[in-house]
Amino acid sequence: MNNAQPIGVFDSGIGGMTVVRALIRLLPYENIVYFGDTARVPYGPKSPQVVREYALQDTDVLLQHDVKFIVTACNTVSAVALDIVQKRAKIPVVGVILPGAEAAVQTSKKKRIGVIGTLGTIFSNAYTNAIRQLDPNVQVFGQPCPLFVPLAEEGWIDHKATELIAKEYLFPLTLKKIDTLVLGCTHYPILRNVINKVLQDSVTLIDSGEATAVVVKKMLAELNLENTSKLKPNLQFYVSDVPHKFAEIGERFLGTKLGKVHRVEGFLS
Repeated sequence: MNNAQPIGVFDSGIGGMTVVRALIRLLPYENIVYFGDTARVPYGPKSPQVVREYALQDTDVLLQHDVKFIVTACNTVSAVALDIVQKRAKIPVVGVILPGAEAAVQTSKKKRIGVIGTLGTIFSNAYTNAIRQLDPNVQVFGQPCPLFVPLAEEGWIDHKATELIAKEYLFPLTLKKIDTLVLGCTHYPILRNVINKVLQDSVTLIDSGEATAVVVKKMLAELNLENTSKLKPNLQFYVSDVPHKFAEIGERFLGTKLGKVHRVEGFLS
């Protein structure tokens, strides 16, 4: 490997762009290749066996681009398939769950942590297990919020309907008196303002993508793999379907223009 090789990031769709945004903020000179499996999104409701199969195919796409490091930006993949991604890749691989869990444990004072995510992520208990391994005294309360994903992609960031749905989802967690909430899906940071509004800023939000970017930066430094070039980085975006839609919504997630988005052939919905 050499330092100029790109970081590879993959997700079931577009949500992982919030992780890319965090990486760009912390590692402004790193080249990045992103793959979103938009033909088969979402992964959350699918069986672990299917998710593991998809994860291997997503990994292979990134390996074809000679990446030096892989980030599984998908919480569902990080929950049920991180082990096989690491085995296939044979390069450093980081998921989003352990970094998010570590940040939550470090933040919570009351040791009462909420986790919101897709059905797959919540029912896997991946965050609960990771948090309790770090601190067995922490109480963890999970809440699936499946409608947050389409709302984020639709751009309904400040919509009244989004606030009503957020109140419905988050009410059980307010009864648990949590002081920290893990945004356990990469789409959810887009809805940060409405979540804060519903919780009345009484709960600290943990963005797993931001926590993951911190871990990636640390690991690159430890492995001496940081890109030493100060040139403008090369950002490449690939999807398995509808690149024009990805480009349109992706700009909202990334906060800047994406340029050309390429379609990878051979992915069936």
